Amino acid sequence: MNAIRPWRTIERRKCRQIMVGDVPVGGDAPITVQTMTNTPTEDAVATLDQIRRCEDAGADIIRVSCPTEEATAAFGKITKASRIPIVADIHFHYKRALEAADAGAACLRINPGNIGSSERVAEVVRAAKANGCSIRIGVNAGSLEKDLLEKYGEPCPEALVESALDHIKLLQDHDFHEFKVAVKASDVFLAVAAYHALAETVDCPLHLGITEAGGLIGGTVKSSIGMGSLLWAGIGDTIRVSLSAEPEQEVKVGFEMLKALGLRTRGVRVVSCPSCSRQGFDVIRTVEALEARLEHIKTPLSLSVLGCVVNGPGEARETDIGLTGGGNGKHMVYLSGVTDHTVQSDDMLDHIAKLVEEKAAKIEAGEATAFDLHAEDAVPAE
Repeated sequence: MNAIRPWRTIERRKCRQIMVGDVPVGGDAPITVQTMTNTPTEDAVATLDQIRRCEDAGADIIRVSCPTEEATAAFGKITKASRIPIVADIHFHYKRALEAADAGAACLRINPGNIGSSERVAEVVRAAKANGCSIRIGVNAGSLEKDLLEKYGEPCPEALVESALDHIKLLQDHDFHEFKVAVKASDVFLAVAAYHALAETVDCPLHLGITEAGGLIGGTVKSSIGMGSLLWAGIGDTIRVSLSAEPEQEVKVGFEMLKALGLRTRGVRVVSCPSCSRQGFDVIRTVEALEARLEHIKTPLSLSVLGCVVNGPGEARETDIGLTGGGNGKHMVYLSGVTDHTVQSDDMLDHIAKLVEEKAAKIEAGEATAFDLHAEDAVPAE
């Protein structure tokens, strides 16, 4: 597709690769999607239940807080049962990092400057090396070091980057190089400027995030503007969408962001209209119902759902399965961009869901491929 449509090409920033458990981050690896649990880590059952929902949503990596000794005691049970790598979130107390590394953490999220003396940093590095852990340096505009705030007067891109470089040096001084870095802020302009500056300065993988972004709608918009612009520029190797919403919602938004930019494909990509008085069926409720029914599908394929024949046929020609509203409760169904048959309103939901499920099963079995419109592949619908 990119060879034919070069305006869709995103050239990713070149960086070295690290491993988070068995998941590669950076280099030519796919951009990974992360989230974070919000249950008390001491409650391993509740935490694992939440991790399962995030795994089902497609999370590649998940972060779990380890603020107490009781939390790291439960952390070992969690890492053993999780199907995806677990990042231990550590603040201030270096012993929690040592315990988490021994308990199976794939990565430690720390600010080396908050850990304490050089000797304590050295202990954490030794534990990470001994257990095959990577480290994420997490710089945040809301918790910048006092000396940097005094130097710059306020959080600014230069302060975030300087903090990151100081923390990087602490690890490199101990001959540790398996790290990724984040320079997050809740201000979109600040975060984007800091990531651009850091991307030009270091060769390590970058973890993207607009922190404290807000609720599901507001936070999605802020994250999409900030992280989307960075991803479009080729910056970013792993992402976390920070929302005041359930963690699995963060995963879904993250994948939609990557899907929109052609950087990842997972599940059903729905193309649908906002609806108007021309619609031949209730588009909004139909899309809601189909998205819920098809949520279990992981195979990448596309579905267009449009209420009338103005843009419907054109959109349907570029999707695996298309539905265009017609008159008298009779609607046109397209398969691989070509008009195929009609369906009545009463049968429409079950019929389209079945078509999508059958197409996904055939793709998984190697009996079909997802429809990929090239220059002259499709026969225009009449």
